[in-house]
Amino acid sequence: MLTTYNRLAGQSLERLSALSDGVFAVAMTLLVLDLKAPAAEAIHSEHDLGRALILLAPRLLAYLMSFMTLGIFWNGQQSQFNHLERSDRDLTWIHIGFLAAVSLVPFSTALLAELITFRLALLVYWANILLLGVVLFASITRAQRAGLIKADVPPDLIRVQCRRILVYQLLYAFGAALCFWSPAASLIAILLVQLNSALAPRITWLERF
Repeated sequence: MLTTYNRLAGQSLERLSALSDGVFAVAMTLLVLDLKAPAAEAIHSEHDLGRALILLAPRLLAYLMSFMTLGIFWNGQQSQFNHLERSDRDLTWIHIGFLAAVSLVPFSTALLAELITFRLALLVYWANILLLGVVLFASITRAQRAGLIKADVPPDLIRVQCRRILVYQLLYAFGAALCFWSPAASLIAILLVQLNSALAPRITWLERF
């Protein structure tokens, strides 16, 4: 009975995709809750308002970076779903673990926004991105080993996806390592990696990934 349950549990890709969409939607919504308008009683002039908005810049930057991060990883997960014939219990739990990492993004974003000049805050933020990448990589490799990929999906396409995850994680790691030299340089590097992944400009040496 238990063996039958384990074999049948978690096979619905549609339910898994719906759960993922819901978690991503909530995480993206929670990000904006950390952006609070300046208190009216503290604003007495246009200068005060301008200064308050400038002070809000770190939170706005962290929000934009994390919204983009969630968009990147949502696209990555949906791309994997498009290649799957079905799911199984183990793969479903891997994706639930992935969603746990997604749900941590509002926390790591709030920490970064509050303490944006601290190296540890940057490293926690990067660790969240690393966890997302590791679990997404585990998902596609597990699906391939378990024979869950659609028969018409070329093996090269799966290898390209795996390489892409690895390359971008290395780039994120390089960006995070820069925080030991300059937190500002680290932020800029991570942001550039995100922009490259999201906008996909023509960069010759990255095109093969």
